[in-house]
Amino acid sequence: MNTGKVRRYNAAKPPPHPVHPDHASMTRILDESPMRPIHYRIWALSTGGTLLSGVSVFLLGVTLPLVTPIFALPAAGIGLAAAMLMGGTVVGAPLGGHLADRFGRKPVMILDMALLMLATPLAALAPDATTLIGAELLVGMGIGMDFPVGSSYLAEFMPQGRRGRMMAASIAVQSIGMLTGAGFALILLQGARAGDSTWRWLLAIEALLVLPYLIGRLTLPESVRWCMGRGRNAQALRTLESFAPQQKEALSAMVHHLGRKTHQVAKVRPGRRMGIGTLFSPAYRRRTFLVTLPWFFMDVATYGVGLFTTILLGTMRSSGTPGLGTLTRDFTNTLDSSKVDVFLLLGSLLSLWAVPRLGRIRMQIIGFTGMSLGMGLLYFATGMTGGSGAHLPLVLLGFITFNLFMTAGPNATTFILPTEMYPTQVRAFSAGFAAAVAKIGATVSVFLLPVIQAALGVTMVLVLMGGVSLLGLLMTYLFRVQGHGLTLEEHHGPTLPQ
Repeated sequence: MNTGKVRRYNAAKPPPHPVHPDHASMTRILDESPMRPIHYRIWALSTGGTLLSGVSVFLLGVTLPLVTPIFALPAAGIGLAAAMLMGGTVVGAPLGGHLADRFGRKPVMILDMALLMLATPLAALAPDATTLIGAELLVGMGIGMDFPVGSSYLAEFMPQGRRGRMMAASIAVQSIGMLTGAGFALILLQGARAGDSTWRWLLAIEALLVLPYLIGRLTLPESVRWCMGRGRNAQALRTLESFAPQQKEALSAMVHHLGRKTHQVAKVRPGRRMGIGTLFSPAYRRRTFLVTLPWFFMDVATYGVGLFTTILLGTMRSSGTPGLGTLTRDFTNTLDSSKVDVFLLLGSLLSLWAVPRLGRIRMQIIGFTGMSLGMGLLYFATGMTGGSGAHLPLVLLGFITFNLFMTAGPNATTFILPTEMYPTQVRAFSAGFAAAVAKIGATVSVFLLPVIQAALGVTMVLVLMGGVSLLGLLMTYLFRVQGHGLTLEEHHGPTLPQ
């Protein structure tokens, strides 16, 4: 807990980097601060991208079967519509990260919500498939921009002892988003008729969720660590006063001493210009493989299974419940999908305890193992007598196992790790780069999955999803970097593995 006197680094034991003692004391205030109302407000308003990611993925998965006959979409068209949501994040994530590192976290967090306020109504009012696909591309860009910026902003503010838990809680909001989308879908589908505008109302819901984030973010402060990294120490002071008001006088003296001096802690030479080359420098190359490859494989499986859960359940159910009407089947599949998605939230809640306690790497390995097991259960169900439609409890158990372990492990850890593995000056871009690589996997998955299912059947889809889950486990183990319990600055000390 903070006291009226600022703790400074002992001059006899200087930090491993040429950090000004006043900068070290300012970051210590952030790391040792008790949780205050401003922390919870920052957390709540940083969750826009994760919430809307869950909502948009679920609602698009429900919408696609409804618009397919209206727009006469072939299998490739369905895949393209889904892929544009993912493809937009490939562009948006590194763009948002780059802009946030250069111009600040707050402006970009406002910009991406403004883009979503334009794109979500456009999707709901789309007169044809081309407009819908273009609008989903813009939605994906807005969400993609928000992921690295929101995660970096949150990591830079949270106290050291609560950072892992609060970031795990942030990505858990993605599961709440999926359940929110499921709730709206169940309400609207009950009164739906073939060919009506229900799908438009489903997509319009997203715009209603964007508006509070856009308005709320106008009042947020800029990241203290970003300000310090740009030499804006006076601006950092004004924000720090909210975290340690009793230290205002001492902080003012610090800022006077610092002037425009920049704060940089990195495993590369101080003063060196940092960018994409930093990610592949000898000091950070292993970390880059760690934060990109497992996330890539996780998103191939997660978005492939998640976006098409409703469709996959419908396919696997069909042999056991013939004769259902189209809308009745859509409602039933959406209801089953909602039941499965409850375990996304339960897994996310488990991550709040498990990730801080067991560590990022261990939980990532455990999670990928469980995801592989879930796909194995589904594969086993398809080979049983009577087919998967005759063994729906086992089918649901497979989806539940996959979702529970995915959100308890990799879904949280791949979101957290990029914000810790890189210094402030490239934190958002690095997180955006990792997210972009991951969303390339998601884009390929959601585009090819309906094509593969149509050509080779659902069994091959399950084999592929299980295989990429095992690859995620392998990449995590090969490129693991242990840094459990360290501050953002300590993550870049020379004693850590390179």
